[in-house]
Amino acid sequence: MNLIVFALLALLAITAVAIAKLRELWAVIMFTGIYSFLSASWMMILDAPDVAFTEAAVGAGISTVLMLSTMALTGKAEEIPRKKSLVPLFVVLVTGATLVYGTLDMPHFGSPTAPVQVYPDPSFIERSEADMHGLPNVVTALLASYRGYDTLGETTVVLTAGIAVLLILRRDDEEKDESSRLAGNKTS
Repeated sequence: MNLIVFALLALLAITAVAIAKLRELWAVIMFTGIYSFLSASWMMILDAPDVAFTEAAVGAGISTVLMLSTMALTGKAEEIPRKKSLVPLFVVLVTGATLVYGTLDMPHFGSPTAPVQVYPDPSFIERSEADMHGLPNVVTALLASYRGYDTLGETTVVLTAGIAVLLILRRDDEEKDESSRLAGNKTS
């Protein structure tokens, strides 16, 4: 199992470096889809199939289609920057160090002595009864109630992105029609 985990992490790192190095946007979009599928695999290893499914559908599926649609309206390659800046590297290093620092006091993954494994807090169950709204148990109440907000948020993001792409495509068609109409008026 550890071999699979390390191989998957290595593939994620290699894919991320490839995305950063490539300048052809089509290849970047395809590698981003691959990265999303690898991330979905990672979520499956962590026993989170709902998150893995969402990552595969939204990250690899819908996002790839939206990026390809956007690329159809823009250039096929990224412009090479004239000067190199160390600011992005600094931001990534600071963010990474902050994230690692934030995990230092966490219990080890799967530790049987972790607070979540030792006991459920009785007050949590007592407070949850008011939120259950007739559902049979606390777990079902959490999944039905609070995860619903998460799904609603994800759906809103995808819908907003889709509407934005449609508006961009529509505006481009209207601009072509307007420029054709103006060109026709100039010749008469």
